[in-house]
Formats: sequence, structure tokens, C-alpha cells
Amino acid sequence: MSVIRLTKEFTFEAAHMLEDYDGLCREIHGHSYRLFVTVKGKPVTDPESPKLGMVMDFGVLKRIVNEQIVDRLDHSFTMRNSPMASEILCKMRCCENFQRVVLVDYQPTCENMLADFAERLLGALPEEIELHSLRLHETATSYAEWFASDNF
Repeated sequence: MSVIRLTKEFTFEAAHMLEDYDGLCREIHGHSYRLFVTVKGKPVTDPESPKLGMVMDFGVLKRIVNEQIVDRLDHSFTMRNSPMASEILCKMRCCENFQRVVLVDYQPTCENMLADFAERLLGALPEEIELHSLRLHETATSYAEWFASDNF
């Protein structure tokens, strides 16, 4: 049986800042992110299986990516966990409108976010499904990619 790749697209809105960056991205700003998740595997060949012919149910992939990434980041503000972030967070938490703050252990660049997403998905996908690649668009014309073949 052939190995097949499946890709599902996800979108989420999120803000971030790049602490100590030497350009405009040091300011709080947001993006309409587009995330493409590609997995690969062999379609089910068991004629008794309700998943006959499927590598993976797209609904299962959607649930996993939403749980691991989208639900966590959509309409949030992400920043590196640092003393500066603690000060900002303290000021923001005084207001009801700033409750969806995500602190991460890295500078929240598109590149670092992809590495984080890959790690999360590798731990959550079914054993028989391989994570092939991720593509994260920060803007309509700018994106970063992660490939398993480059990392293992």
C-alpha cells in the first residue's frame, strides 16, 4: 500500500511581541496565522474497519491540532517568560480584557513557534501516523516551515 500525506489548514488570530528585538516586532502586534499540518501514513486496509482507505480521519487530526495549538493560542497574547513579561503581565491582569496571555520559554518567533508545535504534535498523534511537515504563515507572504526529515 502506498504512503499518503494528508494536509489540513488551521487559522488563528494571536498577538505577540519579540522582547529586545531591534525592529518593529518588539512592539505588541498581531497576526492572522495560517497553519498547515501534514501527516503521512498508509491507508487502513482492513475491509472490516470503518476507516478503510483512510490514513487518518481529518476530524481526529482537527481535534488534536485544536487541543495542542489553536485553542491555546487563538485570540491570545504570547510572550517569552522573562522578568519583563512578568511586569507586563502584572499590569495586564488588572484588566478583565487581558486574560489570554501565554508565556513561553522561547522568543515567540514564527520559527520557534513551529518547533514548539512540532513537539506538541509528535506527542499527541497516533503511533502509526508520522508528522511530515508544518508551515506557519505569519502574513499572506511570509511563512516558516518545519520538516521531520530535517529534524530526525
